[in-house]
Amino acid sequence: MTSPPRHLVLWVPDWPVRAALGTAPGDDPVAVMQANLVVACSASARAQGVRRGQRRRVAQTRSPGLRILPADPQQEQRVFVPVLRLLEELVPGVQPLRPGLVALRARGAARYYGGEEQAAMHLIDALAAHGHPGARAGVADGLFTAEQAARLADPVLVVPQGGSREFLAPLPVQALGDEQITALMTKLGVRTLADLAALDVAHVRDRLGERGVRLHDLAAGADSRPLTPQKPEPQLAREIVFDSPLAQAEQVAFAVRQTADAVIGGLAELAQVCTEVRIDLTDDDGAVSSRAWMHPTSFEASDLVDRVRWQLEGMAAQFAATERVGAGILEVRITPTRVDDSAHHQPGLFGQGPEQRLHHAVSRVQAMLGHRGVVTPQVTGGRRLAERQLFQPWGDKTPHERDAALPWPGSLPPPHPSEVFAPPLPARVTAADGTAPTVDERGTLSAPPARIDDVPVLSWAGPWPLRERTWDAAHARMAQRFQIVDESQRAWLALWEDGAWWFEGRYR
Repeated sequence: MTSPPRHLVLWVPDWPVRAALGTAPGDDPVAVMQANLVVACSASARAQGVRRGQRRRVAQTRSPGLRILPADPQQEQRVFVPVLRLLEELVPGVQPLRPGLVALRARGAARYYGGEEQAAMHLIDALAAHGHPGARAGVADGLFTAEQAARLADPVLVVPQGGSREFLAPLPVQALGDEQITALMTKLGVRTLADLAALDVAHVRDRLGERGVRLHDLAAGADSRPLTPQKPEPQLAREIVFDSPLAQAEQVAFAVRQTADAVIGGLAELAQVCTEVRIDLTDDDGAVSSRAWMHPTSFEASDLVDRVRWQLEGMAAQFAATERVGAGILEVRITPTRVDDSAHHQPGLFGQGPEQRLHHAVSRVQAMLGHRGVVTPQVTGGRRLAERQLFQPWGDKTPHERDAALPWPGSLPPPHPSEVFAPPLPARVTAADGTAPTVDERGTLSAPPARIDDVPVLSWAGPWPLRERTWDAAHARMAQRFQIVDESQRAWLALWEDGAWWFEGRYR
């Protein structure tokens, strides 16, 4: 297997915090919040137990003195523009992955500065001299491995050529950044990248489709075929020419939405996605601002619009620094420069292989029906079946705090009912004498169930106690579970609670 090209990734940790504060974080704990969730936090906050993805109240419980700042992605990009300009003055070909993270081919920089480590240290020192201390750099075969090296660097980590697989082996599968597939891998006992790389690629393809194969390549240090990018078709480029120059970034961003949709739509017709794009902005003076943008996975239309906006904000900042009057934009051209087969970037549907255009199709339906018009089921922690069901809007990150991996004493062990009633349905359970059986506080059943909804009972098991909030007398709940099979071969999960019988679920 041919090694991917050497990459140098430069990472400025906690960039959302730096952008919000306007300086490097001090000793005070700070967290950046979006939608009531922590999206970034300072090192002092992490030392007190604050983590990304936590709810605000949980983070404040861990760190009572936590300073909360709102997330502002546009501010993060604006503050990052001077950093990009600084790096571009030192090395050519700097490509931003996202604010706070950039990549470049290591070969040229290493030749100029006398080595890969020397080049990385020069860039880190330059950032520190301009008010951005604490940057880290990783050098390795391929972009993915270099980024992982940067996150573990102190301050520079160089992975020897050909050593990517050994370096990646002990890292957890969560480093792949695919929550859905890595959650499944963890349940299957695949916990490290070494475990994943050791699997037979044919078995991975059968179970997880081409997206799983791509992650398998990353775990093995192959960096998912970066050396053989497809050459984009010339007609994939799209441009828009305005009748009169537009001076505001938001005006231009709004105007290019259809152009961005046309780019993504043209790729979808060829079953391709874009992983690298060049955006050319021409102003009314004839000057052209051109920048290449990379994406860790693949671009959506909204991502392209964001890149246009960021590039315009960078131009505005540059005009302000040179005291030049900003010119209006006459033309925007979006050119995909690297594409890949969409099957490599789309998850399998129900584990049955790749589903082309799945994300695009569902997103379009969601746009027509509203944000909560398309939901996906999630399993959360809990003791009762109904509370373990969560329907999450398509594309949203699960915000719940009920970890399904916790023990949850009193919860029902598998196999679970295939049909869950929310809320539970009233049930009619009778003993042989026609009375309703009862269960006392000690869990003793007064009489065996003989009929359920007037159908004779073939077999039954239970009771199993379900106790909740026993420490709070006002909100304590006590119930008893039973499994009952009737003469019609229907299996029920029945519940005795508050002096009545209920159906909690049904097995099929």
